[in-house]
Formats: sequence, structure tokens, C-alpha cells
Amino acid sequence: MASGILELAIVIVIAAGLGVAAKLLKQPIILAYLATGLLIGYFGFFNLADKETFQLFSSLGIMFLLFLVGLEINYTSLRLVGKPALIIGLGQLVFTFIIGFLIALFFGFNNLTSAYIAIALTFSSTIIVVKLLSEKKDLNSLYGKLSVGLLLVQDFVAILLLIFLTGIEAGKGLIFADIFLTVVKGGVLFVLMLYLGRKIFPLIFDKAARSQELLFLISLAWVFAIAAVIEKIGFSLEIGGFLAGLALANSAEHFEISSRVKPLRDFFILIFFAILGSSFIFSGINELILPIAVLSVFVLIGNPLIVLIIMWLLGYRKRTSFLTGLTVAQISEFSLVLAALGFKLGHINKDTVSLITAIGVITIALSSYMIIYADSIFRRLSPYLKFFERKNLKEDEFHAKEFNKPIILIGSHRTGQSIAFNLPKEDLLIIDFDPEIIAQLKKRGYEYIFGDIADREIFEKANFNQARLAISTSPDLEDNLTLLSQLSALPNRKNLKVVLRARTEKEAEILYNPPAGERADYVLLPHFTAGQYLGKTIAIDPEMKILEQLRNKDLELMRKINHI
Repeated sequence: MASGILELAIVIVIAAGLGVAAKLLKQPIILAYLATGLLIGYFGFFNLADKETFQLFSSLGIMFLLFLVGLEINYTSLRLVGKPALIIGLGQLVFTFIIGFLIALFFGFNNLTSAYIAIALTFSSTIIVVKLLSEKKDLNSLYGKLSVGLLLVQDFVAILLLIFLTGIEAGKGLIFADIFLTVVKGGVLFVLMLYLGRKIFPLIFDKAARSQELLFLISLAWVFAIAAVIEKIGFSLEIGGFLAGLALANSAEHFEISSRVKPLRDFFILIFFAILGSSFIFSGINELILPIAVLSVFVLIGNPLIVLIIMWLLGYRKRTSFLTGLTVAQISEFSLVLAALGFKLGHINKDTVSLITAIGVITIALSSYMIIYADSIFRRLSPYLKFFERKNLKEDEFHAKEFNKPIILIGSHRTGQSIAFNLPKEDLLIIDFDPEIIAQLKKRGYEYIFGDIADREIFEKANFNQARLAISTSPDLEDNLTLLSQLSALPNRKNLKVVLRARTEKEAEILYNPPAGERADYVLLPHFTAGQYLGKTIAIDPEMKILEQLRNKDLELMRKINHI
């Protein structure tokens, strides 16, 4: 027991130290976990893979990982980009698999091993990409939504493969009867979990939510119970974790459950990746250097190029296509999970697992910088991407229009909607990159531009020179400073009033007195403005007789917004 605690302590301490280094280098923590295992394996401290406790922790890590994947599936936000995301995601999967398979065959791997390598190359890391896009505040941009959409498609395919492979493990061989039974059982379980999630669990978890401790305990009880049952009927506990999460995806408490389970996932997944890293074969690495290098280059350059071409064919702007493509320039944690499962099933050897692990380390490390500095990379490469800029773009629908509107509203979510409803429709041009909002604006008959104001062509198409008022509802300080810089170069800047939004009083002061460029004419602070409005209303009408009138007015506006 003492020895086990010591070994666990060594793993955690090394991982913590490497985690700090990863943070300083702007790298995902997953690399620190893999590096922990690599160091332990290289120096031969002890054999993680031989420890039963570590193996259990590893399985629990994948179970919680997939539980959160199932839990965080949200169809609503991707409803309107679902079709393009599906086309891009499936197209990328197919072409990456075919090319990756041929490359693996060229290096002398057999068909089954080549298939595993090709599959590993197709999946990109949702966890890493979403985190990086969130930090860049690009998660709600057009390319961010498309990226998350195609990553969701990848996750679904990865889950289906995991279900299929773990089902075959329990069978008697790769025969039609086993395949058919696996598909049927998986389909039944999937439908059952969706039914429970919609009809039964909201009632249970709504009551449990009154106590956070009880909610957490019931959530754990549910995931472990389902994992145990699923394992008994022929699937792995990891798949049980996914199905348990899927059943709770539509619950009102899924955000609370997710926040409480993530620390458990982070701890146990550390052990999985550490074991994977410790299993790396250093002795035969020289023979694998060339395949690792070629396949890594393919993932880093080939995958983005595949996405770029598909999106070009669909009619997206080159900037959107390029930035979306960069998000798939790494292999996923699912790739590593599938590699580990393939080794467990006897389909591939340790050398292949080591090859996939090495590709994972290289592509995750380099693609992180590619995503962080995506805008700079695009600006440098943009002159060489002219071929991928098409006319008759599906993205914008405004190529044939000339806009000449006195008021330009940037962003029509929440605050923007309220502003738009109080302005003459014929005077207003709205710019937004949210497909759902664009669909609403189209339905209401507003003039709009579908795109990102950071895109220079979008900015020029809006024709700010003819406007008398520009309103940005984005609360992001950097976005607003960039907009001020763009507007300062306009010939009619003195005739253009600029209204911006800020999160805090300090940010508002910066926008009123920016380090460079023109200042904002007015900065909207929603909490500040609301307080002033209510205070002045009370001063004018101490008995608050106007409240009913204000309530009715607000209710009318909310009804209009909700019935778009």
C-alpha cells in the first residue's frame, strides 16, 4: 500500500511540475500528462501498466472523459450550422482516412494497422480546440461555431467506433452476427438513454439539485451504475460513461454536474495518459522516425488543407475556411483512446501505439501555437490563398448588394436585439456572425451582413463612410479597440458617432480615452445605464405608477423577440 501511494505521489508531482511548464509554454495540459509517462518509462522508475490500481484509474479516466462528452452535447447551438458542419466533418473524416491509410500502407504497415493509424489521424481534440477558442474569445465566431460543429461530428463517429470495437471484444469474433448484435444493442441503448434523459431524469435531478452535495452523489451513482450494467451486457465501462452522460445532457443541472465532475476526470485521465506515455517504445523509435514525421506533417498541413478545400467548394470565405482548417491540425484524445483499445484487443502492437502517441505529442504541441496565432498566420499567407476566395459566396449572401444605411449595428444578440427593435428597420444594417441570429434577422426582413467585422472585406462592404451612427454590442475590449482603429481611418469619421459597449467602468474609461485612435462617443455599460434609468424613473415618479406601463412595454418587446 505504501509503495502504491509513493508511486501515485511521484506521478502527480511530476505531472504538476510539467503542467506548470506546459502553462508557461501555452501548451495543453494533456502534453504534461503524456510527458509524465514518457519520463517514468524512459528512466524506468516503475512500470505503471503493471499496476492494477493504475489500470483501474485509467479506465475511470476514460469513463469520466466520455461521461462529460455525452453530458455536454448541445444540439441547439449547432442547429443552424449543423448541415455545413456535417458536410465538412464527414468530408474531412473520409479524405483524411483515405490519404492516411495510403501513407501507412506505403510505409509497410498491414491493412489493419494502417486502418488504425488512419482512424487516429482523422480525429481532432474537442477539449483542446474549444479551450483555445474560448481563450481567444472566438468560440461564438462563425469559424468557431463551424469548428465546434465538425468536432462534434468527429466525436460522434469516434463514439460509434468505440461502441463497435468494445462490442466486438465481447463477441466470438469479427463475424456478421456479432457486428449486427453490437449495432442493435448500441442503437437500443442510445435511444433508451435519450428517452430517460427527456422524460424521467429531469424530475429526479430537479429535486436533487436542491442540495449540491446530493446532486453530485446521485450523478456519480448514476454514471457508475450505468457503466457497470453496460459492461455486463458486453460493452466497456467507458461507453457506459458516455451513455450515462448523454441521458443527462438535456437536464437543467448538466452545467452544475459537469463542473463538479471535471476535477475527477482531470485526475483519473492523468493516469490514463501517463500509462500511455510510459508504454512508449524507445528502442525501435529510429525505424519509426520517418513515418512519424510524414504523418505529423500530413495532420499539421494536410488536414487543414482538406477542410480549406471542402469549405471553398461550399462557398465559404477564405479567412473562415483557413481558420476553421487550423483547428483540425492535431489528433485527438480519442485517437489515443482508440490506439489503447486496439492494443488491448490485439489488433495493433506497442510500436503502433508509440507511433500514434508521438504523432499526438507533435501535432498537439505545434497546432496549439497555430490556433493561438491563427490571425497572424492568415495575414502572412493570405496573398497565397487567393485561389480559395470565391465569388457567389454562401457565407455572406451580400456580394451583389451595395449598402448605404445611416445606422450600422454590430452584433444583434440580447442588447443588440433591444436596440434593433427600437430603430427604424429601413435605416438599419446589422452585422453578425451567428447563423441563428442571421436566420432571425432574415425572417424579420432586416438588412444584414453575415460575417465577422474583423474581416477587412466585411468592414468595407458595410460602407461606414455613408453611416452617421455605428453601434457595437460586443463587450470585448480588444474587439472594440480594433473597431475604433478601423473607423479612425475613414474620411467621414468626424460625422460618424460611435457607440460601444463595455463590461466594466475601467474598460469604459479606456474606450473614452484609447491609447491610440479616435475615442468612442458613448460607451454603454448595461448595469450602469439600467441603474441610472431606474433611479431617474423613481425620482420623477416616486409612487412608481409608471411600473405597469414599463412592464407592459418590456413584455411586448420580449414577445416580439421570442416570436421571431
